[in-house]
Amino acid sequence: MGTAGGLPAPFGRLLRELRQNRRLTIEELAEASGVSGRAIGDMERGRSRRPHRGTITALSQGLDLDEATHVHLLAAARAARPGPQPAEFVKASPYTLPRGVRDFVGREAELTALRALAREAAEGGTARTPFPTAPPAAVVSGSPGSGKTTLAVRLAEEPGASGCPDGAFLVDMRGLDERPLPAGQVVSGLLGSWGVADAELVRLTAEERLARYHEIAAGLRAVLVLDNAGSEAQVRPLLPRQGRLFVVVTSRRTLAGLEGVRRVELGALTRRESAALLRAVVGAGRVDAEPVAADTVTELCGHLPLALRVAANWAATRTNWSLRRLADRLADEDRRLDALSAGDLRVNSAFALSYSRLAPEAARMFRLLSLVPGGDFSVAPAAVLAGVPVPEAEDLLEELLEAGLLMTSRQDRYRLHDLLRLYAGSRHRAEDAEEWSDTARSRLRHWLLDTAVLAGRWYEPDHGMPPPDPGRLVALDDREQAARWIKAESDTWLAALREAAANGEHARVVDLAEAMHWFSDHWVSWGHWVEVYERAAAAGAVLGDAGLEATHRNYLAWAYWACARRHDEAVAAATGALRLAGTAGDVLQQAWSHAYLGWLLDAVDDLPPAARHYQRAMRLFTEADDVNGYLQVSCGVIRVLRAAGRAEAAVETYRGIRETLAEPRHRDRIPPNVREFTVLSAVYAVSFVHLDQGHWQEAADALRSIRGQFDARGWHKQAGKVHLHLAHALARLGERAEAAAEYRAVLVGEDRLPTDIRDEARAGLAALTGGRAAPPTRFAQ
Repeated sequence: MGTAGGLPAPFGRLLRELRQNRRLTIEELAEASGVSGRAIGDMERGRSRRPHRGTITALSQGLDLDEATHVHLLAAARAARPGPQPAEFVKASPYTLPRGVRDFVGREAELTALRALAREAAEGGTARTPFPTAPPAAVVSGSPGSGKTTLAVRLAEEPGASGCPDGAFLVDMRGLDERPLPAGQVVSGLLGSWGVADAELVRLTAEERLARYHEIAAGLRAVLVLDNAGSEAQVRPLLPRQGRLFVVVTSRRTLAGLEGVRRVELGALTRRESAALLRAVVGAGRVDAEPVAADTVTELCGHLPLALRVAANWAATRTNWSLRRLADRLADEDRRLDALSAGDLRVNSAFALSYSRLAPEAARMFRLLSLVPGGDFSVAPAAVLAGVPVPEAEDLLEELLEAGLLMTSRQDRYRLHDLLRLYAGSRHRAEDAEEWSDTARSRLRHWLLDTAVLAGRWYEPDHGMPPPDPGRLVALDDREQAARWIKAESDTWLAALREAAANGEHARVVDLAEAMHWFSDHWVSWGHWVEVYERAAAAGAVLGDAGLEATHRNYLAWAYWACARRHDEAVAAATGALRLAGTAGDVLQQAWSHAYLGWLLDAVDDLPPAARHYQRAMRLFTEADDVNGYLQVSCGVIRVLRAAGRAEAAVETYRGIRETLAEPRHRDRIPPNVREFTVLSAVYAVSFVHLDQGHWQEAADALRSIRGQFDARGWHKQAGKVHLHLAHALARLGERAEAAAEYRAVLVGEDRLPTDIRDEARAGLAALTGGRAAPPTRFAQ
């Protein structure tokens, strides 16, 4: 048996048997594989840790193993892997930094310049102007593969170097994609990461969201990397106007149209920097022993960091081969292969060399990864695409990572550099049959859509937890896991939805959109719900199902207004849905159409018709026996009646809601989350009626009962108003100490609350201190 912590004896025995069967000495296998003789001896004797998959591949190629035997050798090594450990989930922003490279070298002048700018931003300028009009921002430009993102991440992850205690964020602007990321979507996403709840975002126009972004950005001491920008217009709105947020933009273009930014241009590495990168990856001893060969390698890689790293990783695995051998291989590939279609960079030879030395299944995975839509990806989609188990897919991805043909991303995700994606696509087109490619793409599309449906249905009242399935590739054991998957894989399942629509898979489009309906309320800031429901409504029309089309036009009305503030289009969608639902005789969708029209008219203070639509919706929900829809609309009715001055009717509607919730026959029909939210919304709405009437005790009782509940949901504006209005009521009741505490509770969270709420709390506290307890006579909801 092997030593503790080493390889189990079966692997060592198998390796020795394979070597001896081929009549090779350890030294001859070392020469053929590039793996050092000492390492091979340690493996055979069980004295080595489990080798990297790339090392096993090199040994297999040196032994000239067929694919089945290579897989058998891999399995023997994999047996040493520790059993799976439950991963502790750490809640992280979707804009956390990817993992930087461990062996970063060079770019000292550029890094020094960026560090100085980061410190200047963090220090807020000079002592005379502590908050300059705009902090410095930088544009890092350069050719593909020159290391722009690596440099920006290096700066952002340096502990304390940037002087930015509020952290670092990275947004992939997708500037080379057919659909680059719009600035408005970046604003909404970052606001969510900075603690602004979707409930607040729903109520803000695009201009108000941008203003909120700049308000929060002005108070941050952080680094924001806008990676892979495509144009000036994409990033200009995101540059801070004041404060200490240091923005670094990376782009292939110089973005000359951006005013007031400092520019850092990356060219090829110098000879000294290229040699330093080789030393860091391959080892100083090997590089210093062959300076001429090392120079040849760097020249053949064009002194480009990406190509150098790929070539160096190949050499690092083959510790027994000289750098001259690597240089000769690169020269052969350079003569044999054309340059990449992406430009005149001579990086193809480095890619081709590493690719040609991959095991067949790893090479196949590399080619298939060119089909993964979106930016980064996790192990599960790669496993589905390749049709292999998740542990095997993880091994293959790690082999590609070791070869430099794949990069890490945030958390446990991977990404392909766009040059490597182009190269993988070219190999895929050259080596794989079109029918096989279509099958793999279809397998991934169906899995993504099916998984998205299961995850989304966690939020539907009639579904919840999906049925147990030991073969499921991702954990969907609770609503939080489902939400994490939906958000993490949003690029990939949205691309699958687009592909399904293009292929005429209309039922699949509708199923996914329906499954996402309840979840979409929890992620209003995503930016693609309009597209999802436009596609679903179009699919319903093609299917000739008026009721189905009406359903998704109702959802589309919500998306137009809640997500995009397109009021006229929202009204048109709801009106069209009402007409279609009438044609289909669908009472429930007629109810929802009236509910959405009431909501839309309520939003622009057109109260009499809003009230009529709400009340019509309540009658239709009662007719359809849909208690959840009835409850949702009833909360809106309280608001409208209060605005119309019909206080008693508003209070009566509130009592009706409480009675409906208490009915025994509804106990199992109303999901707990719907019940909790209905109570919270209804109490909040009726508290304004009590405040308007000066019923201070009723208002205080109502507000005490929901104190802290908005805070727990991250709905800071509503939470602030609960504390503020409770303070007003308590002040009028003479409960001065508790009132003062509530005013102070507003001021504690001042960085998350609008200015008017904070100012009103300060005025209330000052009045209380001065012996005056006079809250306002109008209370804004």
